[in-house]
Amino acid sequence: MSIRIIPRLDIKGANLVKGVHFEGLRVMGKPEAFAQYYYENGADELVYMDAVASLYERNSLTEIIRRTASQIFIPLTVGGGLRSVEDIREVLRAGADKVSLNTAAIRNPSLIHEASQSFGASTILVSIEAIRRKDGGYECLTDFGREHSNVDAFEWALRAVELGAGELMVTSIDREGTGKGFDLDLVRQIAESVDVPVIAGGGAGDISHVREVVMEGKADAVALASVLHYGAIEHIQIDEDEFDVEGNVEFLQGRHNAGAFSRIQNIALPAIKEDLAAHQLDVRNERQVA
Repeated sequence: MSIRIIPRLDIKGANLVKGVHFEGLRVMGKPEAFAQYYYENGADELVYMDAVASLYERNSLTEIIRRTASQIFIPLTVGGGLRSVEDIREVLRAGADKVSLNTAAIRNPSLIHEASQSFGASTILVSIEAIRRKDGGYECLTDFGREHSNVDAFEWALRAVELGAGELMVTSIDREGTGKGFDLDLVRQIAESVDVPVIAGGGAGDISHVREVVMEGKADAVALASVLHYGAIEHIQIDEDEFDVEGNVEFLQGRHNAGAFSRIQNIALPAIKEDLAAHQLDVRNERQVA
C-alpha cells in the first residue's frame, strides 16, 4: 500500500484551531479553505476532528462536512462527539467517508462492533490518544486529551481491532504540537501488533520525522497538522475581522511569539512526498497543482 499523507484539521466552532498537547487552541482560519488547499497539493485524505464535541456532548460538523465534501474528492474522516450509530450515519450522509471514534468507544466498546456491522470495518477508525506513564507504559486519554481513562493503549489497540475497527490513528499527547518528532516506540508497538493500517500522529517538526515514523515506526500513514498549517496559512486568504469574537486570534493578528514555533518547519505536501519517494517509499503523487 502507498504511504498516505493526511492533513489533520482540528475544529472548534466554525474555525480551524491548533495548540500544543491539544491545549491553548489558537484560531488558524476556516477549515474549508485549508482543506481545499491541501486537496490541491496532493493530500491523500483529510481528517476533521471536533475539538470540543465530546466535552459538550454534541457534534457540530455536519454543515462544514457538506461544504467540504462538495469541493474535494478524497476520503474524509470525521471525529468528535459521535456517540451512537445514528450519529455516525448522520456524518456519513453529510459526506464523510469514515468516522473516528475515541471517547464514546472507550466508554462503550460495543459501539465499535455495532458501527462496523452497520457500515463496514473500512469506515470505522479508532483514534488512540496516548500519554506515557511513569512506568513506561501508555494510557489512553479521552475528551480530546483532557481525561484519563486507565485504559492501556496497547491492550485497547488489540481490542478495538477485534471489535471491528478497520484502522487506528495513534497520537502521542506528549509530542502533539511540539515539533519534537513522533513517539516511535508507541507507534511501532501498535503497528506491529495489529493487522489493520495505523496512522501516526503527534509531533512532526520536519520532513525527517515523517520519514522516521514510516521507516522506523512502521506507520502506514501520517497525520500532520502544525508542519502543514503554519506554512499553508501564507497561501490562504484570511479575513481576520471574521474572528474578532471567536477564540484566541492573537496568532492571526500577528502578535504571536515566533520563537514558540521554532522547532516546527513549514513544509509543503509535495516536498514530503518527494522525500519519501527519494527513500524508496511508495507514495501517491496526483493533484500537486498548487
